[in-house]
Amino acid sequence: MSKADATRAERRDIARDHGWHTARQSIVLGYLAGKTHLYRESLTGAQRWATVDSQGWITANRLRDGEPEEWAWAFAHLMLHLGLDHLAESRLTEANAILPGGDIDPAYSAACCVAVQRFTEVVRIGREPFHSPELPGTDELVLGRLWRDLGIPAEFTGLGAGGDRPCLVRVVPQPHHTLIDWSSAFAKGLSDAASAAMRDAAESSGQPGGTARRQSWDRAMSWFVSSYPLLGALSSGFAIVADPEIARAWRISVAAVSREHGEIYVNPYAGITDLEWRFVLAHEMLHAALRHDLRADGRDEYLWNVACDYVINGWLVDMGVGQIPDGTLYDQQLTGLSAESVYDTLATDLRRARKLRTLGGPDAGDVLGDWLSVPDAAHRRGSRRAEPACLPWQYSDRARQIDLDEFYRRALTQGLEYHGDDVARGYLPLGLEQEIRALDHPPLPWDARLARWFDEHVRAPEPQRSYARASRRQASSPDIPRPGRVRPEQREKLPTFGVVLDTSGSMPSPLLAKALGAIASYATAKDVPAARVVFCDAFAYDAGYLSVTEIAGRVKVRGRGGTILQPAIDLLQRADDFPADGPILIITDGACDLLRIRREHAFLVPVGAKLPFTPRGPVFRVSGE
Repeated sequence: MSKADATRAERRDIARDHGWHTARQSIVLGYLAGKTHLYRESLTGAQRWATVDSQGWITANRLRDGEPEEWAWAFAHLMLHLGLDHLAESRLTEANAILPGGDIDPAYSAACCVAVQRFTEVVRIGREPFHSPELPGTDELVLGRLWRDLGIPAEFTGLGAGGDRPCLVRVVPQPHHTLIDWSSAFAKGLSDAASAAMRDAAESSGQPGGTARRQSWDRAMSWFVSSYPLLGALSSGFAIVADPEIARAWRISVAAVSREHGEIYVNPYAGITDLEWRFVLAHEMLHAALRHDLRADGRDEYLWNVACDYVINGWLVDMGVGQIPDGTLYDQQLTGLSAESVYDTLATDLRRARKLRTLGGPDAGDVLGDWLSVPDAAHRRGSRRAEPACLPWQYSDRARQIDLDEFYRRALTQGLEYHGDDVARGYLPLGLEQEIRALDHPPLPWDARLARWFDEHVRAPEPQRSYARASRRQASSPDIPRPGRVRPEQREKLPTFGVVLDTSGSMPSPLLAKALGAIASYATAKDVPAARVVFCDAFAYDAGYLSVTEIAGRVKVRGRGGTILQPAIDLLQRADDFPADGPILIITDGACDLLRIRREHAFLVPVGAKLPFTPRGPVFRVSGE
């Protein structure tokens, strides 16, 4: 393919995708669009735009040149065929429109295109690529029978999206096929469009009443409650704060969310449409419900926010929720990746990643953390956001009256169940479904995970049998002596592990106390008599093997200087009296050097600490409370 042909093909794809996006955002076609699927291939006939079958598969001609508005018309035309039940098996049988080979009668297809064209002249979606003739008002069933006998008039042969060929494709019903109620989906879209038109008319006429005063974000939030079960229950728990002073003080360009206070702060001058507000509010609610402010886990907070934005926006685009605003973070190449994977990808180019813009603004994320509840904390952390004159928690204290974690979990899991049909048929992104289901299974606390690590890497001593210690004899054979169970007494055969303890001045005392107590209790449970302990700050201090009782309460911490832990690691890895397969547990506050460890190891660090390297072993984050 020449460069010119490649450029032309790329332009075709861009125009077609824009048209598909435009058609899907129509309120009238909203429910129909959510059940249709786009497939691209080369269709015979250069004038053909696309075809549709009864299962909702729209096949677009990749060889067709067209403007985005023309593609939007073609896709809307095909969706309306579905909504008017033109492909229903009962309708085809009634119209006697099934030819002997199983194809659809072209006369019936042309008559159905006339019926669709009458509708699109009232509700304009896109731009038709031809001049429409005067349309007959006859019913499509009657018109199809008439044209079957007399022939299709020339002016109506190219009226549909199939060019001079039918744009309807029959799929023979199979037992495994799911019957889709296209007419009900179309009726819901018409109802939503009528309601929106009434609201717009009331607002433009200045009529008094709550409806006329409702803003775009209020209408978008109400839509979730009435029409989108997945987020309906969740949306009922949020308050929208549309205060321009807060938006100006925090430099919120579109919206931001506080999970702790259950509030979404919107910029009333953002200048986006109702459909875009649906997208934005769904974005902020998912940030809060999926606990993104608590899952940074020592990562750069802004970069983590950006990574979560990419993931959420990908889900919402796939689900067709509202319309993504211009300039919002979205990359199809990142589809299907977790937020952690996207973060690792962005971290390879920090200079570019820091320039990416969230809905919160160009220099701050849209996920507001715990600094909201601490006056002047933003200044202490060096944030560019200043505290507004009116603090947001003065609007509502309801976040303090309920367990927000339980509310978010229950709202999303119940919403997933209510969304049943879309979940069962795979219309929801797998990543979102998995994250919602994971809310019912919270992660294990650090001490339980540490216990599992001990179980995996610190083997309990295998009991041995010896006739030097007789066992109890069985009642059935009291004359037969049996060896008793004994444990090995040689120290080199007993299980052990190494502990590298950061004793620098920045280490918090609660972390030391919790970590040493947990180590002692697990060592006792695993019958580990002693552990090899090395204290380290600027230098390594070898404390040798310490019994579990000494670890628990009588360890005298030395050092309190700088933090260089590699000498302690090297000391253990080279020690002759330390087993070659002995695991190492490093307890540090994260402010240490780059570590190179050639054996099994794990880290104990405070919550919020960030290691200056990518750890290969597990990291257990201990709360200092």
